[in-house]
Amino acid sequence: MALLNILKYPDERLHTVAKPVAEIDDRIKTLTKDMLETMYEARGIGLAATQVDVHERVVVMDLSEEQNEPRVFINPIITHKNGETTYEEGCLSVPGIYDTVTRAEQVTVEAFNEEGEKFTLEADGLLAICIQHELDHLAGKVFVEYLSALKQNRIKTKLKKRAKHNL
Repeated sequence: MALLNILKYPDERLHTVAKPVAEIDDRIKTLTKDMLETMYEARGIGLAATQVDVHERVVVMDLSEEQNEPRVFINPIITHKNGETTYEEGCLSVPGIYDTVTRAEQVTVEAFNEEGEKFTLEADGLLAICIQHELDHLAGKVFVEYLSALKQNRIKTKLKKRAKHNL
């Protein structure tokens, strides 16, 4: 397993729309393992392949405190949304930035696991929010794009300054 580099906003590659996975093979299985290791190391709860500069429809997440309940979603599609909720979100690609986003309260998602088995999952609460957040990445959208233009510009400026000082 290997740690992958997480792209940081406003990197243009984060706006690349991911393509469907054609075949769930050893390459994809290795990718999901590497993504999980990277997510755990970064102390995240979700990671989309887009964030590690792989533009295929793969998402991993683990909402457990012990980091022992990994979930893999390959070619995920939200088939149903219901209700509305707001939640303060953060993102491994936008480190140190948190803001409130409105999303569907409940979602149904269809996907394949790393063994190629199709499944359907009905989710609510944090899991529903995380699924929507990560699937946005696959569509080339970062959570800060739900915020006002003023907030987006402030965030870009802050992250660019931070990156300059870390060089």
